[in-house]
Amino acid sequence: MEEEPDVGAPSRTERKALEKAKILERESERKLIRLVGRVLKKPEAERSEEEAGVLLLHRDTVEELCKRQVRRNVLKRKQEELYDDADELKSKVKQLAAAVEQAKHLVIYTGAGISTAASIPDYRGPNGVWTQLQKGRTISSSDLSKAEPTLTHICIRMLHKEKLVKHVVSQNCDGLHVRSGLPRHALSELHGNMFIEVCTSCSPVRECVRLFDVTERTSLHRHGTGRRCSHCRGELKDTIVHFGERGTLEQPLNWKGAAEAAEMADVILCLGSSLKVLKKYACLWCMNRPASKRPKLYIVNLQWTPKDDLAVLKIHGKCDDVMSLLMKELGVQIPVYDRAEDPIFSLATSLLSEEVNSHTREVISPHNGQEVCSPGPGDRAEEATAVQGGWFGRGYGKGRKKKKKAA
Repeated sequence: MEEEPDVGAPSRTERKALEKAKILERESERKLIRLVGRVLKKPEAERSEEEAGVLLLHRDTVEELCKRQVRRNVLKRKQEELYDDADELKSKVKQLAAAVEQAKHLVIYTGAGISTAASIPDYRGPNGVWTQLQKGRTISSSDLSKAEPTLTHICIRMLHKEKLVKHVVSQNCDGLHVRSGLPRHALSELHGNMFIEVCTSCSPVRECVRLFDVTERTSLHRHGTGRRCSHCRGELKDTIVHFGERGTLEQPLNWKGAAEAAEMADVILCLGSSLKVLKKYACLWCMNRPASKRPKLYIVNLQWTPKDDLAVLKIHGKCDDVMSLLMKELGVQIPVYDRAEDPIFSLATSLLSEEVNSHTREVISPHNGQEVCSPGPGDRAEEATAVQGGWFGRGYGKGRKKKKKAA
């Protein structure tokens, strides 16, 4: 018996015709959207009868474009920076001071906004990394080892010293909390620390604190720093949770400390964080509790955050300005940062002799001048590419479309 042809499967010609029809349909839709968009941009009084007819004929397209515009306007408003006037700022800080004094277990969550005063860009502000990339602008990488703790970092350390703050949960990798003098047991660096590399072959995990950014050769799922553990000769790795990863290290991430602090918190103060990342960590917000039993939330940020509606108080001001006023209200002195007393120098592990030329980043010096570590003869060729790496440099690639190399 002859086999019957497979009637259900389309032929190659039919598939190509179908694909071509889809392409033509999409192009037709794009042309229609462009046409309707041009008409909608005109004032109603200036539209011709033909243009008015186009809008009537394609009401669904008009409705969709109007919805898109509303979404764009909402997004634009969320990206705007708002400032409370002087009197309102003082009034809000007084409310915050009262909450800090009455709190039994205050936990502070910090984001990139507390480090902008140290010339470290944030991500979603008007001049932030992601904002500039969305505008198609090129952002060069930079060595962040020159940064020093800001007034906000020092204030947080003093509030902990005065036993007004129990724990600090930071999503920053700049190491400035540690350098401010905040005890490490009171800190959770959820995304790592640019000055710390670890040996996971040792048990427990062995840490090496360095006086330079250890991440110049690391990136997504590539954590090797190029150095070896002095005890077991295992590969040293950075502690950074790169974009697209989940952090698993106990130190310096200290997720256990963060979760325990959130569980006990009766007040949470968010400083300089957009909360777009932190909001995803359910363990930090105790959402399983009834609303009346959740910690009272206070937010200091110039822009909208997804937690604004849940906050008892939202303060629109720069972190340094708010913290300066807060310390006055609380009667706590703010010492000046002294580089010579920076804890990183007592925590740091010296490089082995064969590792002196293993990096090209600047070394932090206890003096005002910066000590530069020059690469060895064999490292010159790598210098240009090495500087582009690291936790911050790699972040610049977010959202960029890689061009396909020609075969």
